[in-house]
Amino acid sequence: MNLLSFTVVLGLLVGTWAQPIVRRPLCDSPEAEEAALVAQDYLNAQHHHGYKYVLNQIDDIKVYTKPDGDEYDMEVDLLETDCHVLDPLPLANCTVRPKVQTAVEGDCDVVLKKVGGVLKVIAFKCKSEVSTEDFCLGCPSLLPLNNTDALDFVHASLTTFNNMTVNTTHVLLEVGRLSSQVVSGGPIFITEYVVVEGNCTEDPCVPLNDAMAARGICTAKGTIAQHSVDCKMFSTLIPIVDANSTAAADPVLPPVVHVHTHGLSHKHGHSHHKLTALHNPHQSLLLSAESAEVVPVVPAAAAPAADPALAADYDSAGESLTSKEPPVFFRKRDVSAAIMVDAPAVQTGPVSLVPVCPGRVRFF
Repeated sequence: MNLLSFTVVLGLLVGTWAQPIVRRPLCDSPEAEEAALVAQDYLNAQHHHGYKYVLNQIDDIKVYTKPDGDEYDMEVDLLETDCHVLDPLPLANCTVRPKVQTAVEGDCDVVLKKVGGVLKVIAFKCKSEVSTEDFCLGCPSLLPLNNTDALDFVHASLTTFNNMTVNTTHVLLEVGRLSSQVVSGGPIFITEYVVVEGNCTEDPCVPLNDAMAARGICTAKGTIAQHSVDCKMFSTLIPIVDANSTAAADPVLPPVVHVHTHGLSHKHGHSHHKLTALHNPHQSLLLSAESAEVVPVVPAAAAPAADPALAADYDSAGESLTSKEPPVFFRKRDVSAAIMVDAPAVQTGPVSLVPVCPGRVRFF
């Protein structure tokens, strides 16, 4: 072999060794489950309005072996529960909202980094939408969160609740859900909203700016003239968790949430609270960072075009972008830049018909 040929072969080998190895674990493997649950908890921590979400399915996972640690690129489906984000009840004890109550689904792409055996989310993008399957005739239908008639009902039911309490007045902190249902006697409202202990030294009362102020979620059903209302109060101590998942010693106020009023902007007219759409927790330039590159499984020429409806959802979700960081865009590179390794490995016996991905559906 002459010197030129040897140099070419050596260059090809070095180029191959320099590329990350891409593994495709089973979506239902313990490795994928661990990463998906870390993503689930992180997404909930960034979600400051509405309700907690729980993992429903792992759609896809790719693991890139790199010198500075493994990188996980995942697609996960989440479902909304009936636990508000201020509710300290563990997510495992929360109930997934059934379809007859108009289920809300979250589709998220998440990038995680594993260094020293610890998984951390470095970027994500999410789309939240109402499930349109299995709608039933006569079931409650969602209303915009600024619906005037429904908000009138909320205030009427809150007045009823305050009349039942002693020495405490509660004020509206956030509207969680507004629904209406047609029954034999006419339409009724079904609402969920968060209340906080009020400071009534002023008129009208304002939320009490105290970490020990009582908070809770109320459900009310009926008409303005005749209704029922029930409120479940939360724990008043909600610790902050830092980047190392260490609880702070002193309790602090929960995150500020929307107070919906009649003067609400049209931007808040959506019928449910959406997950944060885009986020880069480190404010790094992910466009040029290796960790931000999402490698397609198929060559770029064969990859499907981006869904314009999905991009529009991110652009129109300004009311849900609680983070002020600049949007994150994921740059794709050609599949030839990585060595693909499917898991499980090729078997010598009969070929398994179990698909690598997507994984099992946990709820519906």
